[in-house]
Amino acid sequence: MTALAFTHLIETRKSSEELFKGRFLHAFRDAVTLPDGNEATREYVVHPGAVMVIPLLQDAQGAWCVVLERQYRYPIGQVMIEFPAGKLDPGESVAACARRELLEETGYTAAEWARAGLMHPVISYSTEFIDIWFARGLTAGAQHLDAGEFVDVFTASPEELLQWCLQGKVTDAKTLAGALWLQNTLNGAWPLEWQSSASLFNA
Repeated sequence: MTALAFTHLIETRKSSEELFKGRFLHAFRDAVTLPDGNEATREYVVHPGAVMVIPLLQDAQGAWCVVLERQYRYPIGQVMIEFPAGKLDPGESVAACARRELLEETGYTAAEWARAGLMHPVISYSTEFIDIWFARGLTAGAQHLDAGEFVDVFTASPEELLQWCLQGKVTDAKTLAGALWLQNTLNGAWPLEWQSSASLFNA
């Protein structure tokens, strides 16, 4: 079904007011015309976009585990279990961001990469998108964390991660989505197209 089939749902912007401009968040309040002709306001945050990486490690017996992080998230006051992720720098490609964030936050580099898909984590009030990538053929190294960034890196089996999701120990939206991709990729339902790091980054 084409997008034209849903034109009866579209809201039209009449005017826009800037509410706040920070280092990377930009908030607006827009006046819009609704599909029935009435008017309403919409408040939302413009976000530069981000990337999440699902890093895969394989042991000598061929069993997979994933690299995860623990990080304190100030807005909700909790230490969260997450996949490595970070926002795009100006002019940066999503692939370059994935490679950079994996190295900076975990210290790992990857021999192979596969793009999984795209998610919009907070569609009701933000333009944010998160590009989802898998990485494998990992080589360990030193973290290169930003100033003021504190991250613990650890590994878990896919089964452990899924159990934590079930138990409510993992509640981060992007990591829950990543767990869905992980489960369906490892069982063969959602195949990936892998590229070597050299091919992807023209090294």
